[in-house]
Amino acid sequence: MSRTLNDQTIAIVKATVPALQAHGLDITRTMYARLFQDPAMRDLFNQSHHGETGSQPKALANAVLAYAQNIDNLGVLGDAVERIAQKHVGLQILPEHYPFVADALLAAIKDVLGNAATDEILTAWGEAYWFLADILIGRETMLYDTLAEQPGGWRGWRDFRVVEKRRESDVITSFVLRPIDGAPVVRHRPGQYLTLWLDIPGQHPLKRNYSISAAANGESYRISVKQEPQGVASGWLHHAADVGTIVKASVPAGEFFLSDTVDRPVVLLSGGVGLTPMLSMLEALVQQRASAAVYYVHGTLNGSTHAMRDHVRELAAQGGDFRVTTFYEQPRTADAQGRDYDEQGLITGEWLRDHTPVAAADFYLCGPKAFLRHFVGELTLAGVSGDRIHYEFFGPADELIAA
Repeated sequence: MSRTLNDQTIAIVKATVPALQAHGLDITRTMYARLFQDPAMRDLFNQSHHGETGSQPKALANAVLAYAQNIDNLGVLGDAVERIAQKHVGLQILPEHYPFVADALLAAIKDVLGNAATDEILTAWGEAYWFLADILIGRETMLYDTLAEQPGGWRGWRDFRVVEKRRESDVITSFVLRPIDGAPVVRHRPGQYLTLWLDIPGQHPLKRNYSISAAANGESYRISVKQEPQGVASGWLHHAADVGTIVKASVPAGEFFLSDTVDRPVVLLSGGVGLTPMLSMLEALVQQRASAAVYYVHGTLNGSTHAMRDHVRELAAQGGDFRVTTFYEQPRTADAQGRDYDEQGLITGEWLRDHTPVAAADFYLCGPKAFLRHFVGELTLAGVSGDRIHYEFFGPADELIAA
């Protein structure tokens, strides 16, 4: 495996940028089709993000293009590399899996580009792949080792039992998971997610990421899951999983989490089920008796979809400078302003500028992509620096190798 990239390899990879711009999506779709011919490889991944209409091939195509464009300046891809490594730890991607992806990727390049994919190009891309793979493997090994060595840590998949199931709204249900061995669990960082391995009758093994919606307690995890209209996993959890059901989980992962040091105001901004990591952060801030002001701003459709309203209010009432504001886009007749919600309509950048300390706060955002795209733009225009805007997408983010 190559530890360095020579100038010729870099030049060849950069020269393929136009081909990737034109054919990148075809290459990644072909790559996944080849890779998933092996059931063992197929079952490693979250299949809801794959396929002809899936979002992962598009994300991977964009990421491969970004890698080619920046192969001589990989420092700009540092955040993306960390995101991939965290996802791989959740999915339990191991060093022995990388050769399968390499073979599928190079074969896909040849399939799609035909004679244009010369031996020289394939050799260069093979070296480029393994250069990045070595970086990822090193980081992932460090994460696996660090998490396994922490109190309550583990390697691989661990069996958990559902010990509590609670309906939070018409569309969101919470599940408290405790390991069946009775031993402690590693303390997650507020905002991280848990990856579940679900064995559902009639389905291949399913992998799904769910944000942990409670602060760390060393004993259990809580996830709060929205039922998606066509969601196999979320539907099974809502309707078939019950107290006593066993699921498998890997160690908590994710690069989106609350800073260890909170020395300036914090704004927790969420839309819909994006509140789940915010609850973990809010609980942690209450436990820490944070001295900085905390603004919890949440938008949802109406009272039927509003999860954990009372819990959030109880947390905010425990002392400290905690301010809760909820927006209902389309309140029902039964929803009373001032009792069930605070503002009607959508959260706006103007409201944030008028009601939160935009010039001084750290912003944590979670919600659908359109929600995040809008508010990252609004906050940037308002003068909030990039290092104070932290966010997590639903679904796959741009990834360079596989996820």
